[in-house]
Amino acid sequence: MNNTHNSYIDREKSWLTFNARVLQEANDENVPLLDRFRFLGIFSNNLDEFFRVRYAAIRRMSHENAETEKILGVSAEQLLKEITEIVIEQQSESLRILSEIEKKLEKENIFIINEKDISKEQEDFIHDYFIQKVSPAVVTIMLNDLDEFPLLKDTSGYLAVKLIMKSESNSIVDKVFANKEIRYAVVEIPNTINRFVVLPSNSEKQYIILLDDVIRYNLNNIFNIFNYESISAHMIKITRDAQLEFDSDLSKSLIEKISSSVKDRRVGEPVRFVYDQAIGKDTLEFFLKGMKIDSSDSIIPGGRYHNRRDYMSFPNLGRYDLLYRSNVPLPITGLSLEGSILEKIKKKDYLLYAPYQSFSYIIKFLREAALDPKVASIKITLYRLAKNSQIVSSLINAAKNGKKVTVQIELQARFDEESNISYSEQMQTEGIELIFGVKGLKVHSKICVIERIEEGKVKRYGLISTGNFNENSAKVYTDVTLFTSNTEILKDAAKIFDFFDVNYRVHRYKHLIVSPHYTRGKFNKLIEREISNALLGKEAFIKLKMNSISDFKMTDKLYEASNAGVKIQLIVRGICCLIPGVKGLSENIEAISIVDNYLEHSRIYIFANGGDPDVFISSADFMTRNLDARVEVTCPIYDEDIKKELIETFEIGWKANVKARIHSDDLLNKYRKRGDEKPFRAQLEMYNYYQKKLDVIAEKVE
Repeated sequence: MNNTHNSYIDREKSWLTFNARVLQEANDENVPLLDRFRFLGIFSNNLDEFFRVRYAAIRRMSHENAETEKILGVSAEQLLKEITEIVIEQQSESLRILSEIEKKLEKENIFIINEKDISKEQEDFIHDYFIQKVSPAVVTIMLNDLDEFPLLKDTSGYLAVKLIMKSESNSIVDKVFANKEIRYAVVEIPNTINRFVVLPSNSEKQYIILLDDVIRYNLNNIFNIFNYESISAHMIKITRDAQLEFDSDLSKSLIEKISSSVKDRRVGEPVRFVYDQAIGKDTLEFFLKGMKIDSSDSIIPGGRYHNRRDYMSFPNLGRYDLLYRSNVPLPITGLSLEGSILEKIKKKDYLLYAPYQSFSYIIKFLREAALDPKVASIKITLYRLAKNSQIVSSLINAAKNGKKVTVQIELQARFDEESNISYSEQMQTEGIELIFGVKGLKVHSKICVIERIEEGKVKRYGLISTGNFNENSAKVYTDVTLFTSNTEILKDAAKIFDFFDVNYRVHRYKHLIVSPHYTRGKFNKLIEREISNALLGKEAFIKLKMNSISDFKMTDKLYEASNAGVKIQLIVRGICCLIPGVKGLSENIEAISIVDNYLEHSRIYIFANGGDPDVFISSADFMTRNLDARVEVTCPIYDEDIKKELIETFEIGWKANVKARIHSDDLLNKYRKRGDEKPFRAQLEMYNYYQKKLDVIAEKVE
């Protein structure tokens, strides 16, 4: 195959196209109004992380290898410009959507007002609210007389304030023609106070004012010691490079190094500056110069409000009619939260598909192990944890009951470093043995192994998951978790913990597929087998559900399979560098993305195997980092019922025609055409699928 640059979609543009799908949800009139706000917040939060990580990485590349480094034939510098153009367009669209949602809310008697709309009845409340709650938390810095411009954090929004001072002279001529003194200040909008202030109301109408506007309304309260004639305030926001830099001091522990590096992140190079386009040109120039923002940074004109990620937490105001209906997580068929979960797993494997089914089974699994006198040890990998984690609580409980608890915790889980360091210190204090992974490799696998002494022998029970052991994200991320006592699978899982302990020994695994040593090779072999079967006229297909595909070698392998006649179906939520449906390249490949109320996160891989499908669940996407630079686990499914279940759930996703967009090289996010078919919303149908399973069991019992 001729590998031209036209064979792939640029990774960054593909990611921005994914975020545009999130924005489509915010724009969708069929999405409840308050959930449309949530999607706007997710869009903004995603963009923040993109600039802190991906844009920052390309910017470093442009500085280091300006003459030589190219990405799919485009220089890093040119790619930065193209990204900025796309983002400016998306930001403009997001502002239009925000305005539209606010107008529609007014028809629901919900009004978002600013400091100019405040009524006489609201004045006293806003003044008192500012004095009592806001003023003590506000940080204000006068800038003119500072030797060095202050460091602005990328986790906060700021008001750039301009004061035009009154002339000291009493002469009318002097007052008209004098160059009046201008002072600049910056006000940090506190993160410790809810961004949305709900105002008291005596009518059916509900009023909300943003914290930014509470501050604007009380600017005189902040600056009343200055003799100014006019004052203006416009919001600005900065994004910094989030790469962690580690020093080589051998006397420091890994926790110390990461903790220090996370602190240094706040002084990372600026990579994006967003400003209210109504700001004065002189004020903008003052801040750009002071913050040393240059042309290689993304300078983006925006609206009156930034940090729109806060819209993820917009108050519901008791208006549940303006939110998606919340489906109660279902029980797992045949597996009760009453009685012993280990005794059930001893007899057969079970699958949990969150959030359709209850994450409580995982907590129950660990809680039972903590108390069971026969359980000798618990080993688990942790990547991202919930605030006030029940997982950590269960592990501490186990340690207090004399179990040997070993936790591999990934300290470098991006943006969760501080939280994971805090949990590490907490667990260490309680006697839990901590492993901090493998040098140069992030541990992204999601596995747990319990060892129980039964009749004098060790019997293992375990969990293997596609998602984090995190009860909060389990409410909004779709993930599958296998509960198993399969001796062979868990023997392999135990070897992974041995590898964490002794990194130089590369183990052989008979059942699990483990990165960085085996995943790429094994998937290549599985695809090769489908190619061989297709050429022999046997049934040959590949069905893959994942978050992202950006590895060019794996993409090429799928192209090769397509050209051999293998039918390939891809459900890829995010980045898709593969171009489907191109004659002579990928004509047997179809690819869709589902973006809906839940974040599609499960990785399910199905290979035809000549009519006896092989089914896998995995923590790994088809990204170079997952295949070659992380510890990932892909697990075969041997239980025939679970295998059938996963194939059926894939088919539910594949039939989607409401929230499914087609991946294509034009990056237009076209919705899949419905034709004569009835609307089929995969996430609702998935819930119905599991509800029907329970109904069938109930009928049999009756």
